Amino acid sequence: MGAPSYETIIDEASRMVEVLRGLSDSFRSVSRLLIDTLQNGGKVLTAGNGGSAAEAMHMAEELSGRYHADRKALPGLALCADGTALTCIGNDYGFDRIFARQVEAFGKEGDVLVLFTTSGNSANLLAAAEAAKKRGIKVVALTGRGGGSLATLADYNLDISGVGGAHVQEGHQILLHAFFEQIDAAFTEG
Repeated sequence: MGAPSYETIIDEASRMVEVLRGLSDSFRSVSRLLIDTLQNGGKVLTAGNGGSAAEAMHMAEELSGRYHADRKALPGLALCADGTALTCIGNDYGFDRIFARQVEAFGKEGDVLVLFTTSGNSANLLAAAEAAKKRGIKVVALTGRGGGSLATLADYNLDISGVGGAHVQEGHQILLHAFFEQIDAAFTEG
């Protein structure tokens, strides 16, 4: 089995962009949720595994740092970023609890939990979503392949189906950058 051609890769990326076009209503709803949460003193918690963990960290750092605009720091916390917490919780409670335990520690009603996954079936993300729901925390899932089991737990599921995992993650990056544009505008206007 050889590598796909460059043209094949670009064609699949084009299909991913078309899927993103169909998410415009959900994008607007989630943008409003994120902005309202941050304007009302809530924070954005994020999590993911592997490459999706990198996306979760990207979201948190762009909030606390900055995207384009020189605006105030906003509270974003990547639950996958602290290796000592992950190994401590994983050792004491099991890998399935590494994010849920942190949601219990840091999350409160009025916050948002954003979960990144290409499958929607990671046990640790499902447990985090369940912990969030118990605390009145809204759950946003950025998924692929239909959203898996996470789709039923999330308040919003932005699913990029019909393309491979790498293109799902590329789509998540486009969504993130579009969210940051909206957030920057909301916190630098007037």
